[in-house]
Amino acid sequence: MPGLIESPGQIWLAVAPVDMRRGLDGLSAIVQQSLGHSPCAGSAFIFRNRAGNRLRLLLWDGNGAWLCQRRLHRGSFVGPKATDTCFSMTQDQWQWLITGEDWQRLSAEPHADRQV
Repeated sequence: MPGLIESPGQIWLAVAPVDMRRGLDGLSAIVQQSLGHSPCAGSAFIFRNRAGNRLRLLLWDGNGAWLCQRRLHRGSFVGPKATDTCFSMTQDQWQWLITGEDWQRLSAEPHADRQV
């Protein structure tokens, strides 16, 4: 269903890996306590597992919270090279990240065998 989730105003990628067993409440607590943001402000928050093959997206859309997960069957998601607790991403960087490509190289062409 295209358009089910609106594009968030800001996308934040948490640098530290998290336990993927955490749900809405656990990830919301990380957003508030560790990242210093409000989970209900309309921003999207992305979390990676330690292995780097799973992402979780937490998003408040004004009516409720979304918790989505993506898992790669091959390879891993590229993490940020930052020392901060979270990293702000653009929509283009987000699109590259979810394909498993190195989103920090936006000018490169994605591999032909990768699909969104």
